[in-house]
Amino acid sequence: MLDQVHQDALAALVGPGGLITDPTGRAAYETPARYAGGTAAAVVRPATTAQVSAVVGYCVRHGLAFTPQGANTGLAEGSTPDASGTQIVLSLDRLTAPLEIDAADRTATVGAGVRLSALNAALEPHGLFLPIDLGADPTLGGMAATNTGGARFLRYGDMRRHVLGLEVVLADAAGTTLTLSHGLRKDNAAIALRQLFVGACGAFGIITGVTVEVHHRPRQTAAALLVPRDIDAVLPLLQAFEVGAGSTLTAFEGLSKAAMTRAIDHVPSLNNPFAGGAPDYAVLVELTRAWAPREGEASLDEVLQQIAAELLERDDGPLVDALFGPVERMWALRHALSEGLRASGPVVGFDLSFRRRDLARFRREAVLMLEADFPDYALCDFGHVADGGVHFNLVGPADKDRRAALREAVLTLAVDGFGASFSGEHGLGRAFQDAYDRFTPRLVQDYSAAVAAVFGTGSAAVRLGPALKS
Repeated sequence: MLDQVHQDALAALVGPGGLITDPTGRAAYETPARYAGGTAAAVVRPATTAQVSAVVGYCVRHGLAFTPQGANTGLAEGSTPDASGTQIVLSLDRLTAPLEIDAADRTATVGAGVRLSALNAALEPHGLFLPIDLGADPTLGGMAATNTGGARFLRYGDMRRHVLGLEVVLADAAGTTLTLSHGLRKDNAAIALRQLFVGACGAFGIITGVTVEVHHRPRQTAAALLVPRDIDAVLPLLQAFEVGAGSTLTAFEGLSKAAMTRAIDHVPSLNNPFAGGAPDYAVLVELTRAWAPREGEASLDEVLQQIAAELLERDDGPLVDALFGPVERMWALRHALSEGLRASGPVVGFDLSFRRRDLARFRREAVLMLEADFPDYALCDFGHVADGGVHFNLVGPADKDRRAALREAVLTLAVDGFGASFSGEHGLGRAFQDAYDRFTPRLVQDYSAAVAAVFGTGSAAVRLGPALKS
């Protein structure tokens, strides 16, 4: 618990409602979306960048450990305190201003605490959106800090592709504030330091403001659920759609039978789209156009059905069935997968990223390994196969030692065996510290720690994001 002197000082810096010390009020900030919760010394909620600067400077000068937090939707234990009760949660949820839209420039400038849903609601009247599709509703600061990807990465890319400018507060005694670029798409007048902060998970400083490029909302959309011949046919199927659909291909998401079945069984609002039961594996494909239908131009539904028909006619082709229907119905299954898994039992989640050519072979080898050594865990994988990402989730016993052995086996196979990333898009946090220490080359760890020290985050008293050295 934070002593009274520090409580009074911090409360004075952030004003009424800016400091939470009671256990009931702290609970939401201490409990992550996945894994066990910790205990905070206090929760400090500054409402402006100036207040963030003042709080950070005070904490650094007095040796108070803190961790920044956005919407607390992360899956890597990077934004919650540990069990020591010594760490302050620096919540950015009150940084909801500005929220400025420049429709002509197709940019938005927002406070780090603005939620993705709030930004898209403000963009909608302008026919614009930030096209990063996620299962959660994070803050823009958190999205930049973790370099969020999402289901439409294939077409639009990740947050790094969209961030044009940042405002950050460094963890030094002055709480130094930096403005990194002014929202320009082209700017080589200085080194693009903002790119160091995108994806750094708070290791170099706290993002308090973001300028992002936004896009025109699609005015035509078509989607289908495809059934590939087998897991080896997924990549040829993707390649066929990349050629046939070109730039209209927006998403290509893989869904395993086990994941789909759990969603269908445990999510009451979800209707089973498969009349004969879920196939062993399916792919959700989406095509979009930014313009309205034009006279004489084939609709996207027609384009999608034509590509599928050509693939179905091939002898021993990659596609054996296709289900067409309303876009919302197709996506409903994909969006229900995480909820279905959580409802069906304890989940051991992996956020892996591979070269696309390795996905099928890894899955085959992993299935054999699981059947031999971990038959009590069910593989319920799904993910962004077009960019090599897979949420390799397993449902099974909550036994701590068993889960540790499973985690070791999967990561060893993926990283050592296939050169995969152990964190494709979830960022870094305590949940991945052991993997970071083991799989990240020592030289990279040392240089990362050295960069953090340049920005004032080398002090052991300041906990910002992952520890960048073991």
